[in-house]
Amino acid sequence: MRGRVTVQKIADMTGVSKYAVSRALSGKSGVSAKTREMILRAAGQLGYFSDDPGKLPADLADDYNRNKVTGTIVVLFPNVRYQNNESVYWGPIFDGIKSRLNQRGLDFLSLTEPSRDNVFSLLNPNAVQGIITVGSISTTILLEMHRFQIPVVMVDHEDPAFRCDTIFTDNFSCMRDLIAKLISRGYRDFQFLGDIGDAPSFFERYIAFKTGLEQHGIPYQPLPQLIGPEAKDVGSLMAAFPEDDLPEVLVCVNDSHAQFAIEALENRDIHIPQRCAVTGFDNAFENLPLLATVDVNKELLGMRAVDQIVWRMNNRDTSFEKKLIYGDVIIRDQFAYVPNA
Repeated sequence: MRGRVTVQKIADMTGVSKYAVSRALSGKSGVSAKTREMILRAAGQLGYFSDDPGKLPADLADDYNRNKVTGTIVVLFPNVRYQNNESVYWGPIFDGIKSRLNQRGLDFLSLTEPSRDNVFSLLNPNAVQGIITVGSISTTILLEMHRFQIPVVMVDHEDPAFRCDTIFTDNFSCMRDLIAKLISRGYRDFQFLGDIGDAPSFFERYIAFKTGLEQHGIPYQPLPQLIGPEAKDVGSLMAAFPEDDLPEVLVCVNDSHAQFAIEALENRDIHIPQRCAVTGFDNAFENLPLLATVDVNKELLGMRAVDQIVWRMNNRDTSFEKKLIYGDVIIRDQFAYVPNA
């Protein structure tokens, strides 16, 4: 099947010319970084890439000797979408990685804000035993990593063009259970808030949200502006959002979105939770007036990533694994209010 994935098929899927696809796959100039990223992802979804480095774009096809590795683990930590060690979400994950690496006596090197040009320019690939990525990593950088043939574990991210072991919170089960608990308390009117295309975890939470409502026979009509790119600017969106369209419960994709939404609504003298209750995900802010959230063991995500990279280094030829860590659904009854109860 792989041999049947043609440049034309990729062009048809992405809506660009065969010329653009060919330039992107060969690593040549002539296409924007955004278009190149889209083409590479589409190629991965169609199965264009194989485990053979020779199938990679020409500029990524160098082969490195993997028999001269040492005990250094690279932690790739891009500073995008608030992904840095100061973040209330990403910081503890990074701390968990460092803690477990220290426990195992492994050296590590943290690489922040990587680009395709510098991702390994300062490193001898033969000195790297494994790579752990934290959060969203561009497809271009992932394919750059592929040429090193080094075990990789991703935390909270996956990419069809680059398959490897992944560690996630069990976003689907946790969000579905959160919705079920709210429904059991009498809530019936919900809207989801968050750009569902911004991260795999966001999309999973949205699908679980819809599934939970469907399983209980509760109708839901999504508002496009609440689940599209506009939702990135939560404060501005909620500052202008019609009050009559507010639901009983605004289900936010994470606690950060919930925080900005609450601030914007309270600035309009819209009472939380009497007029609109708000939920989050990640349990990042203890004092936020959230009706519900999910307590994610963020340090454990980092520690389990280290455990997995060590396991993978000793089991390179087995199938890739996706590990899910369940979080605890927290209902804060002090912020509960059901107008129609």
